[in-house]
Amino acid sequence: MEETAAADTPHAALPPTPGADTYRSLDFADTATTLPAGQSYDLLAVPASAMRWLATHSLTTPDVQLYEVCAQRMRTLRGHVRALFAAHVDGAAPPEESLRAVNQALTAVPTAPPLAWDGERGLRRVHAHPTDQAVNHALAILAADAADLLTGPDAALLAACKSAPCDRFLLRTHGRRHWCSTRCGDRARAARAYARRTDPAE
Repeated sequence: MEETAAADTPHAALPPTPGADTYRSLDFADTATTLPAGQSYDLLAVPASAMRWLATHSLTTPDVQLYEVCAQRMRTLRGHVRALFAAHVDGAAPPEESLRAVNQALTAVPTAPPLAWDGERGLRRVHAHPTDQAVNHALAILAADAADLLTGPDAALLAACKSAPCDRFLLRTHGRRHWCSTRCGDRARAARAYARRTDPAE
């Protein structure tokens, strides 16, 4: 059975991947990952940890309270962003569902509060619920950031970590780097060294 690290144990998370300091969507995609020995973690698993992630990335203020439906929306968009990243890395056509989801997030934030009719007060402007507005704004920023990465000059640098079972994404900012962290690179090199020692053809 897979063991998932609690979202409230940040020491379990790997350091940000190369490129995450430039593209928040890259760090967003990597908020959940698979670790060796059947372990994993999800930094958006519960509203409290999702709120911390948003605040840490300057996408909301600490006084905004998130609910499970908000965290679920974040996890859903993350899945679609990951699907677009994976398709790009594989040179495949992106899933239509994921394109729609990212585009919906891009256009979900209104430019101004809409107009509504109230029988007692007449015409008035309707402001979204503060939490909904904050989440919509954050998801729109992340969706736009992902679109910028996928269509900009750094798109060719987007890669997936080559150290199984890690499934994080990174930018190959240092030559031909194929690992998301020193930990994954050390594990991949150790696996290759072991394979050479045990390969009867050697």
